[in-house]
Amino acid sequence: MSLDPQIDALLEKLTEGGAPAPESRTVEENRDLISSFSTLAGDVEPVASVHDAVAAAEGLEVPVRIYAPVNPPHSGPRPVTVFFHGGGWALGDLDSQDHIARIVANRSGTIVVSVDYRLAPEHRFPAAIEDAYAALTWVAANAGSFGGDGQNIAVFGESAGGNLAAALVQEAQRRGGPHIALQVLAYPAVDRFDDSPSMYQNMAGPVLSRSWLEWFWGLYLHTPDEGIDLRVSPARSDELAGLPPAVIVTAEHDPLRDQGDRYAQKLADADVPVTHLPIKGATHAFLSFTGSVQLSRDVLNQLADAVATAFNG
Repeated sequence: MSLDPQIDALLEKLTEGGAPAPESRTVEENRDLISSFSTLAGDVEPVASVHDAVAAAEGLEVPVRIYAPVNPPHSGPRPVTVFFHGGGWALGDLDSQDHIARIVANRSGTIVVSVDYRLAPEHRFPAAIEDAYAALTWVAANAGSFGGDGQNIAVFGESAGGNLAAALVQEAQRRGGPHIALQVLAYPAVDRFDDSPSMYQNMAGPVLSRSWLEWFWGLYLHTPDEGIDLRVSPARSDELAGLPPAVIVTAEHDPLRDQGDRYAQKLADADVPVTHLPIKGATHAFLSFTGSVQLSRDVLNQLADAVATAFNG
């Protein structure tokens, strides 16, 4: 299927005049590029409150941003969604996907805690997943201090954040907690050694090319051998039984599509409840395009609704 017309129009506008390939740019240049993506999200959606904090746990201090929803569905402590932004473990911050946190908070009625995990290459693997687990344990222990319910937690990650969310639920199971009620994975990277058809069909992108993906992996890992670690490649785990229900989004025009598809099937084969949403006409990172792409907003709404349903039935 061809690209969604609104995505196609947006990408044409973004590529006008040409630009060097992302993998040929410096880390700082690519960080500036990803920061500019925040303008594609549209108007800032108001929430009841937003404030920054520090999640101090596991011997770490991880910056987080806490969003309280407008008009929560009920009084009392609210479920918490722990959110991990994308950006190839090297790009992005609390601002780059601020719109996702805001929309999910309001639509799901949960408090969203967005995690500013350490980035590569300054902090390579396993820094990001260690920060993710520390943030999760802090939320479970301290949610009451910001009106949350530490016994009702969902995790939501997109792209590299999806990798962290997928690895985190496995890590939490291995360590005996905290309990996670739902995992939402948007076009996640879950297998470092994936060599499936989508890696070739979409090797030139759009948005994420295979060469740019390799650039990210090179920044994140110390050595290629680390890719076998299940905290890097959670889809390679054979210990999936008992993991929390999953909602997995894959995009048709994304090199990561097939590994996400396979992980959804592998979870289902392990009797994990899975909702798999293969989005036709979409590219990697399409949830960043909510300002002008209706498909992006519709899918993000659907994901937020899935979070709401997990806690409210």
